[in-house]
Amino acid sequence: MGIFTRFSDIVNSNINAILDKAEDPEKIVRLMIQEMEDTLVEVRSAAARSIADKKDLNRKLEAMEGEQREWDGKAELAIRKGREDLAKAALVEKSRATAAADAIRADYVAIDEGLAKLNDDISRLEAKLQDAKARQKSLLARHKTANSRLAARKKIHNYQIEDAMVRFEQYTRRIDDVEGRIEAYDLGLPKDLGHEFASLEAEESVNRELDDLKRRVRGTTTEESN
Repeated sequence: MGIFTRFSDIVNSNINAILDKAEDPEKIVRLMIQEMEDTLVEVRSAAARSIADKKDLNRKLEAMEGEQREWDGKAELAIRKGREDLAKAALVEKSRATAAADAIRADYVAIDEGLAKLNDDISRLEAKLQDAKARQKSLLARHKTANSRLAARKKIHNYQIEDAMVRFEQYTRRIDDVEGRIEAYDLGLPKDLGHEFASLEAEESVNRELDDLKRRVRGTTTEESN
């Protein structure tokens, strides 16, 4: 089913309203343009037929007007020759030709008025078609811009994630290093009372440093998540 069902639907349409309701405005505007172009071809074909009909009526009118003049001349000739009966017959034929010519003129006027309306319809349809084509270009441009912006946002977002992961890995390695230093104090040390206390004091200092580092890591992670 097309967007429009008849010519008046096109020329009286509100393209903005149609596009606002459409799920896929680009597809709808393409269908609009296709239907408008098809309708324009049909209207131009009708106009061409009307122009051809006008030319045909012109030829017929010229023939009837010639026949009128011919019968009028014959009526005059009959009167001059004293043949009133023939003059009356000629005038009857002239009257017939005159009636036929009047009918042709009436048809000509009707076709001329219809052709003027077709010309107006073509102008309005072409205006709608140009409007639809302009909106098609605008929609395509907006779609391209939106896709570019989305790609840029995705790239920036990915960089931020990668950067955060690198920093987190660095903090994790620093924590592993501090914990390794704690464990290293116990390696190869004699187990006398003095060394035990020295080990406890060193462990307490390192643990404070470790706790401080963990707090900084947690604070940085919270800020990045916000």
